[in-house]
Amino acid sequence: MKPSPDPQTFGESTLLGSVSSGYEEPVRRGGARGSMFDACQVGVVLRAVLFVEAVAAVAAMFVADHFTGWLLRFALLTGGVLPATLAWLIAACALKDRLGRLRLPLQWLAGALLGTAAGLYGCGALALMGVLNPAPWWASAAAGTLLSAMLLAGLYWRAKARTPAATAARLAELQSRIRPHFLFNTLNSAIALVRAEPAKAEAVLEDLSELFRHALADPAESVTLGQEIALAQRYLAIEQVRFGERLQVQWSLDAEADQAKLPPLLLQPLVENAVKHGVEPSATGAQLRISTLKRGGTVVIKVTNSTPAGVGERGHGLALANVRERLALLHDVEAKFRTVFKDGMFQVRMEIPA
Repeated sequence: MKPSPDPQTFGESTLLGSVSSGYEEPVRRGGARGSMFDACQVGVVLRAVLFVEAVAAVAAMFVADHFTGWLLRFALLTGGVLPATLAWLIAACALKDRLGRLRLPLQWLAGALLGTAAGLYGCGALALMGVLNPAPWWASAAAGTLLSAMLLAGLYWRAKARTPAATAARLAELQSRIRPHFLFNTLNSAIALVRAEPAKAEAVLEDLSELFRHALADPAESVTLGQEIALAQRYLAIEQVRFGERLQVQWSLDAEADQAKLPPLLLQPLVENAVKHGVEPSATGAQLRISTLKRGGTVVIKVTNSTPAGVGERGHGLALANVRERLALLHDVEAKFRTVFKDGMFQVRMEIPA
């Protein structure tokens, strides 16, 4: 794995193909499987609160003559706006499965009505504290409805980003999943083992069959880290037959991290790329280390490999950017992704919620 691998040898020609699209949730009734109301993630909550608070700050400017007056007005509005926003987010998160089963127009209507209720709730909270007299019920209901519609628009486009652009894109992605020379090399290895070590040849074909089964399975939003590890182990078992002692693999796995969620087929292309750019160009082979570790509420995943000096050309790193984008789609701001190249070692480090 080089610091910036060629996208043609990583994203488009890997065994299981492009990591940028094709495994996101399919569209259902005009939306992404109810995720229009997916307000349960920390990133969504933070953006929603900041957006509504920004609107409240601007609104306070219209009735304030000086900075102190604006600050007092903004604090007053926050006392109603913040509880109302959090109430809307909690309701959207709790009801996302039920609301997601509605037709798209009804989803918009339900979200707007939630906003109306949240606006009235915020107004009522300020009225009970005696800071609003008279209470602007109609204005609060209208503001809640409008802000809710704007939040829904953001969530809708976020949900759209999880889906393939078109059926043609999905078919093209399916066709790019199988790297021909990997298939031929694997079959040749199995043929060579049939007479001398038939049990080993059978194991190779079983691993290959399992890889293809996962490649052609129906898409899902996420799988467990344990499943991704098992798939990567099958891939490396096949490559071990091909490279022998040139492929030196070290696993350091934390069983407590196995239930963490990842986009499907995210780890295997990273491991394959490590073999492609670390082992294949080197006559003496390379070291490959895959580690997982649970730290509190975070799981750290590392894929590290040595690289032969002066081999290959520097690419654009598009495939690594695609991996980063897929992690962000699933975990938003809770996911971290970075690469480090130092002293002949290249490392991909990912952090995801446990």
